[in-house]
Amino acid sequence: MAVQDSKKSRAKRGHRHAHWKNKVQAPALSTDPTSGETHRRHHVTADGYYRGKKVVDTAPAADAGE
Repeated sequence: MAVQDSKKSRAKRGHRHAHWKNKVQAPALSTDPTSGETHRRHHVTADGYYRGKKVVDTAPAADAGE
């Protein structure tokens, strides 16, 4: 069983507890200017657009069924 060397001060505990809001908040969302789709900041949309440009081909592959 782990045993601490010494008691953590209130200040050290406070510094550790200060960041809880970062874990609770919902992710920041943006709207793509081309498709108007809502997506997470700095991520590609479901349609394959990033910053108004098509960067990922999302068309279904014809060879997928064979």
